[in-house]
Amino acid sequence: MLRNLIVVCLSFAVLGCAFTPKVARLPPGQATEADVIAAAGPPFRRWAEPGGGETLEYPTQPFGISCLMVRLDASGRLVSVEDALSPLGLAQVQPGMSKEDVARTLGRHRSVEFFALSGEEVWDWNVDNSTGPGVATLFNVHFRDDVVVRTSQTYVFPPDADFF
Repeated sequence: MLRNLIVVCLSFAVLGCAFTPKVARLPPGQATEADVIAAAGPPFRRWAEPGGGETLEYPTQPFGISCLMVRLDASGRLVSVEDALSPLGLAQVQPGMSKEDVARTLGRHRSVEFFALSGEEVWDWNVDNSTGPGVATLFNVHFRDDVVVRTSQTYVFPPDADFF
């Protein structure tokens, strides 16, 4: 079962990368919202920006490891393309942030778990595992009373791994 999940995750990660270069090659200041949508398709969600611009969200969760945030200015011209799940993006999540702040920062999450004993709701995202142990890395955001209390990482290992 886990082996099949790993194959699916890798497949979606590769597919997610298929549109990334097209969007990343668009020239900032010249490309328009129509160019972005032609390259990447319709966004999952749109976020309003101060000053009239907006950010288009392109998540690859639950199987991929990126979430492109494509920023447009008030006239609909491309400003930047950033991966919200890069180390810099993950570092932006801080205690005290709201769920909306986290969704705005990292994009759509992979899954949600509630832990009754700690009273925490935990959202997670697949992130790059190129330097981590195991076969996958999850970035976890822990909420209590709808605000971030901490973050953590979980490493996924194959079920037949012999650690003892």
